[in-house]
Amino acid sequence: MKQATINKILIVLAIVLLILLFKLLHLDHYLTLSYLKESREQFALLYAERTALVISVYMLIYIVATALSFPGAVILTLAGGALFGLITGTIVISFASTMGATLACMVSRFLLRDWVQARFGDKLKRINEGIEEEGGFYLFTLRLIPVFPFFVINLAMGLTRIRLSTYYWVSQLGMLPATMVYVNAGKELGKLETVAGILSPRLLASFVLLGLFPLVMKKIMARIKKDKKAHR
Repeated sequence: MKQATINKILIVLAIVLLILLFKLLHLDHYLTLSYLKESREQFALLYAERTALVISVYMLIYIVATALSFPGAVILTLAGGALFGLITGTIVISFASTMGATLACMVSRFLLRDWVQARFGDKLKRINEGIEEEGGFYLFTLRLIPVFPFFVINLAMGLTRIRLSTYYWVSQLGMLPATMVYVNAGKELGKLETVAGILSPRLLASFVLLGLFPLVMKKIMARIKKDKKAHR
């Protein structure tokens, strides 16, 4: 058996082990809004005493959770807002979420291709067509509109031909508005009753318009260029 194959098997086994531990130890309990609200003061004290350590551990947890598509990204983002505030929280979470998303894309592309194809095959055709036609603009639209599942985009994009470098910077830019919204909501954690209460219909509509804008502009520019060539 080739070394590359052995390495893939070992990585897959490690991922499966982490997922099993997450389930068996009921770690999802710590990724709930109620637990976060109860523990806010203790986390705040720890952050005040060991700022760099807390940020480092937080980023590591966020990256691993995102890379393995664990539930709770919203709760982690709220926690970051509650702990770090708007500016620090946005910077920390923007990089952690993008690194985790890129790792998830790599896991999908190099390790779990068959499973992702079987699980999300119905969505892949449309996504592939969008990437072929619009490239990074299509991913930017998906990232800006928060009604699309975060983990599905990460896994599905792994089966497209988009470059990882493009995937990284487009994701970081496209996720930034939503990240700021959730981080800001985390500052008001004591008043927040449900995760669904973060985004109002008006705000969702704004994200939709922002997401569609680059695609519309690209099509308009393509039309203008076509008309210019036709009149020459």
